[in-house]
Amino acid sequence: MDLVLVSSVGAVGMAIFAMFVRMKSAKKPATVKKILLPPLFMSTGALMYVVPEFRLTSMEIIESIVIGILFSILLIKTTKFEIKNQNIYLKRSRAFMFILLGIFVIRLAAKIILSSTIDFGELSGMFFLLAFSMIVPWRAAMYASYQKLKRELNHTLTTNKSI
Repeated sequence: MDLVLVSSVGAVGMAIFAMFVRMKSAKKPATVKKILLPPLFMSTGALMYVVPEFRLTSMEIIESIVIGILFSILLIKTTKFEIKNQNIYLKRSRAFMFILLGIFVIRLAAKIILSSTIDFGELSGMFFLLAFSMIVPWRAAMYASYQKLKRELNHTLTTNKSI
């Protein structure tokens, strides 16, 4: 139970950090790098599966991916971009913060409940896969939305120059 407590405290810290990063990023224009790099950096965590303690059964893999994708839908629905001053910015959304907090609370409660029946290593592997399965579709949707607005912005700029 000690490992679950320590990892839960770490998760609280990461959640708070993520919220501050989100608020700060809304003040600067969005870029492709800012959208695509987080899942790329996170993907290195999959190296945990080299260690047998973290490996998952087929059912655990399916469960983690499905829940991650379901959570990503909430994030996708509340992540919007806007054009300001000829740049693309992430729109601030109170709903996003509440959803992020809600997902965190659900994950924390699940971790505490499941820690009594699932080995810590497997549970860690499941929650990493869940988080990765959540961030990849969300960031892919963000990228598509960003590209759409970028085309719109370029069209507007091109049209204004030719007038």
